[in-house]
Amino acid sequence: MAIHTEFTPVRFTGLKLTKPATVAAGIPAVVSSMKHVLEAMNAFRAMKALLELNQKDGFDCPGCAWPDPDDERSPIAEYCENGAKAIAEEATTRKLDPAFFAANSIASLGELSDYEIGKKGRIAQPMYLAPGASHYTPVSWEEAYRKIAEQLHQLDSPDEAVFYTSGRTSNEAAFLYQLMVREFGTNNLPDCSNMCHESSGVALGEAVGIGKGSVTLEDVHQAEVIVILGQNPGTNHPRMLTALQKAKANGATIIAVNPLKETGLLNFLNPQTIKGVLQVKTHLTDIFLQVKINGDMALLKALALLLLEEEDKNPGTVFDHSFIGSNTSGYEEYIAHLRQHRLSDLSAACGISEEQLREAAAALMHKQKIVACWAMGLTQHKNAVDTIREVVNLLLLKGSIGKPGAGTCPVRGHSNVQGDRTMGIYEKPGNALLQKLETVYGFKPPYKHGYDVVHAIHAMHRGDAKVFIAMGGNFLSATPDTAYTAQALRNCRLTVHVSTKLNRSHLVHGHEALILPCFGRSDRDIQQQQQQFVTCENSMGVVQMSKGNLHPISEHLRSEPVIVCEMARAILGAQSKVPWELYAQHYDHIRDAIEKVIPGFDNYNKRVRHPGGFYLPNGSRVGQFNTYTGKANFNVAPVTATPLRPEEYLMMTIRSHDQFNTTIYGLDDRYRGVHHERRIIFMNPEDIARAGFTAGQVVDLYNYHGQTERVAPGFIIVAYDIPAGCTATYFPETNVLVPVDTVADKSNTPASKSVIIQIKSSTIKR
Repeated sequence: MAIHTEFTPVRFTGLKLTKPATVAAGIPAVVSSMKHVLEAMNAFRAMKALLELNQKDGFDCPGCAWPDPDDERSPIAEYCENGAKAIAEEATTRKLDPAFFAANSIASLGELSDYEIGKKGRIAQPMYLAPGASHYTPVSWEEAYRKIAEQLHQLDSPDEAVFYTSGRTSNEAAFLYQLMVREFGTNNLPDCSNMCHESSGVALGEAVGIGKGSVTLEDVHQAEVIVILGQNPGTNHPRMLTALQKAKANGATIIAVNPLKETGLLNFLNPQTIKGVLQVKTHLTDIFLQVKINGDMALLKALALLLLEEEDKNPGTVFDHSFIGSNTSGYEEYIAHLRQHRLSDLSAACGISEEQLREAAAALMHKQKIVACWAMGLTQHKNAVDTIREVVNLLLLKGSIGKPGAGTCPVRGHSNVQGDRTMGIYEKPGNALLQKLETVYGFKPPYKHGYDVVHAIHAMHRGDAKVFIAMGGNFLSATPDTAYTAQALRNCRLTVHVSTKLNRSHLVHGHEALILPCFGRSDRDIQQQQQQFVTCENSMGVVQMSKGNLHPISEHLRSEPVIVCEMARAILGAQSKVPWELYAQHYDHIRDAIEKVIPGFDNYNKRVRHPGGFYLPNGSRVGQFNTYTGKANFNVAPVTATPLRPEEYLMMTIRSHDQFNTTIYGLDDRYRGVHHERRIIFMNPEDIARAGFTAGQVVDLYNYHGQTERVAPGFIIVAYDIPAGCTATYFPETNVLVPVDTVADKSNTPASKSVIIQIKSSTIKR
């Protein structure tokens, strides 16, 4: 049996537990924000950045993709606590110069935690790691590009290279990146969406014809009922709390579905209001359903069954038959399937009592303005696509798509992950995009599908992919099966990372490695003596400009669009059909090209200069369903369970309040009452006693999928309100336990929320 274990030393940092918070945001959030920002930069730079963050003439937050208000925005603080932390990380004045890399070997840096690595600062110049070398050394931009081109030209096929993209990448850089990669000759364009909302895209594409949500921010404000599934907005999308507060003021009922009673789902103190300052909280959730991990499918079917029960009693009073008859396909088959279920079975499967289920169904019964929001708690399971389609089934029964105040709302994680996909960052591009590229540029792009994230990891591990290039992100820490993925990266001839800051992926590298330092969102970008801006697309399909205002910390940094243009010229040479030099001179030229290739971007340069940007077309928003049937499609899928032996538990990976994706801002999870420590496992108190453990005990965590022993050593048990048989741990620390080939059907997204583990006493001492 192969053994995969964490390859960084276990170091405890001093666990302190307090009672979980009962209210999100408020003055503590303001204090935390300022603390992080002022530790990273002086007060003048901090205020200059924060006053422009998310403003219509400012720059887009590098954190989450929650939309900005269409109308007026706060002139003082149009950002949240974690947005301020993101700026502290990006706009820090700490920088890593050649002396730092000369003094710190790869091995010594690898001994640090992800938190410690991230706090080192911004990378100030291109760095190169030679074969067998122990230290990165400075390299010129020209030499870096030459090395990349040399390695790519030595490949037997373009398909031996992998080109990854992070969700922070702008529309302009993403468009150029996919253009370069396709002219080079491959569709190996995995991206972070493969690991998060790919399941949403697949499900919504099948059900309603577009892989994006249908609602606007105003729809959320107008909703009569908002159902929040598998999402923790207080930590992951804090500005969503303001939208929920407005919806509550308008009379909305909020139903929250989650294995953990997250603080941000319960109560909210808005620090920008007098009531918030005076500690007058807004109670958000009316009905909380503490579902078992991956019990959402059973819960959704139970709600639909209860609605059907009432519809049978009083025909035409619950379901919107006019909408169903005109706009949907598969209704009869779905209803026949639903009738095969018993409420008692569904209640047992999801862990919610029949009484609670009836209460939630009653809230939905006679409402049509229903918005369903979800995030990774739904998308990272084997049955994720079917579960999300069950969400759509419920909305279709009520006629709650394509109407004001109603619709689908997958809440994206990273700030432009949706825009990157719109720009063509996709390993399975449609023929329409490829044909348009050929028409506009005159080269024939590849039509063969490329690697997504999971397939790319396997290809690198086998040696079938030999060069790995990442446009942003921290690939190693974001991906599953850490030890397996690390070996995959080490098998590469060359790994290249376009980055702002040092991260774990720079330290687990190929035979050769390059770090190319780029501007952050907050950096002022001057090309040909003219300030440039880039654009981003938020979760609700609004494209808006982003223009940095801070002086870059180093003269050696370059923008992502310029890096792609210069890299493309080195790789593709004089035979390229693309005017790379023109695109690097002024980004209006890039947007003119996007307008020619990507639908919905007519008059791009003019419209994006309008304050607040513009909405992209969205068929499902207006009741047009571009599916194979021409209608919105019901889906029939079974309720599946994850069988567990007595010694096994189901683990989900989660974020702490002090992190965003793989970026660790600090060591406190304030809302859950966990301080100064990340190596913890949340367990049900009865499970702890039944297994003979005690709270505070140090244990090792194991996964045995596929004849491989995966080990995450040294975790402290924390007793917590979580359903029996379920556990939760922070990522990336436990990504080592997530099998790379345990994935969602159809979307191939790693099932990081459904990991079967065993827990054993550890020899490690606190």
